[in-house]
Formats: sequence, C-alpha cells, structure tokens
Amino acid sequence: MFNKFEDYVQQPTYKNKLEVYSDGNDDYTTVLPEYFHKDSICYGQHIKSLGIRRKVFGNPSLENISTNNNECFNAILRGRLSRIVRRSNGHAKNKYHLNNALFLFQFYWNFMHELHKNVTPAILEKQSTKVWTWGNFLHAKLTFVD
Repeated sequence: MFNKFEDYVQQPTYKNKLEVYSDGNDDYTTVLPEYFHKDSICYGQHIKSLGIRRKVFGNPSLENISTNNNECFNAILRGRLSRIVRRSNGHAKNKYHLNNALFLFQFYWNFMHELHKNVTPAILEKQSTKVWTWGNFLHAKLTFVD
C-alpha cells in the first residue's frame, strides 16, 4: 500500500513536512520511516477509545492530531460506492474492478465535486484550473495510460 502512497505524495523535506495522523495502529511507526526520513514527517496518533493524542515523529500540534477527515471520507466512500459495503449485492468480487471504481470516484471527488462555488480539491492543490464535467471527462484525450 505504501508503494502507491509514495507515488502519490510529494517527497517531503525538512521544511515541507508530510503530516500523517492515524488511530493507534503501531504499524505506521515502522513503515513510515522505511519510505520517508523521520525528520521530514510529522506523525501523530489519536486513540479515541482511550482519549489519547500523542506525537510520534516530528512536532505536530496536538489539536491537529485527528482522524475525522479519514473517517468522514471512508463514510462517503461507503455511502457512494456500494461495492465497498460488505453486506450489499454489489460488494467487490474483483480487485481490478474495485480499483477502477475507486480511481473513478477519486477523479470525480478531486476534479468535479465542488467544495465551494467553482472550487474543487484539485483547484485548491493547483492540479486543475477548472471544474470538470462528465462531458469533459468522457471526451478527454488520453495522453498517459497506465
């Protein structure tokens, strides 16, 4: 999983640190240093069951250590993509098709879903200059195919 994460995330530096927050899963404490230098990471854990927020790497603000964004996006995915829900007729039976559905939803969410009027996550991150429509997407000329 982290091989793909490393591909999508800009390589952090000492001045431009990668901020990662998770629940109390200790796997991240060993995996993150394998892919990124410890001095370029701000990593904190929020263990809700114990009400604990702790700094693991770097110096993240305790108020910022939260998993709410992750949990919110997971709920959105479960609500919009029935194949992710275990007890549905459309649950994922094939990893290839699940990946395609997730990539399509990710494109929709980043390039078409407006957070504010005429502002999408891709526009905020300077990856796009316009709000895409399905017509733009379906008629776009492919310049790169994986």
